[in-house]
Amino acid sequence: MIPDVSERTTDMARLCQLYGVSRLDLFGDAATTDFPLEDDTLTFLVEFDPAARRAYFDMYFGLMESLEQLFKKPVELTIDSAIRNPYLRQLVEDTKANIYVA
Repeated sequence: MIPDVSERTTDMARLCQLYGVSRLDLFGDAATTDFPLEDDTLTFLVEFDPAARRAYFDMYFGLMESLEQLFKKPVELTIDSAIRNPYLRQLVEDTKANIYVA
């Protein structure tokens, strides 16, 4: 995991609690040591607490905007249960690094 992320786990845990996240993982190049400097986007895999789903839209975009402010770079959120593509699923499983579990 890149230092930019590992150094902010406490801040991310606070955001996860605020936005009803049950699990947050980093995946892709930023979860490995091969993160290219020119690739600024951080990709996260997220699952929300079922109780938070009534305000899902607000929680999703609130978390994304807060992570972008925290890291000062673009963030992509992927909902774990929405992944249907087996190639994407394999990429996620091969590279994910856990950040938070409620």
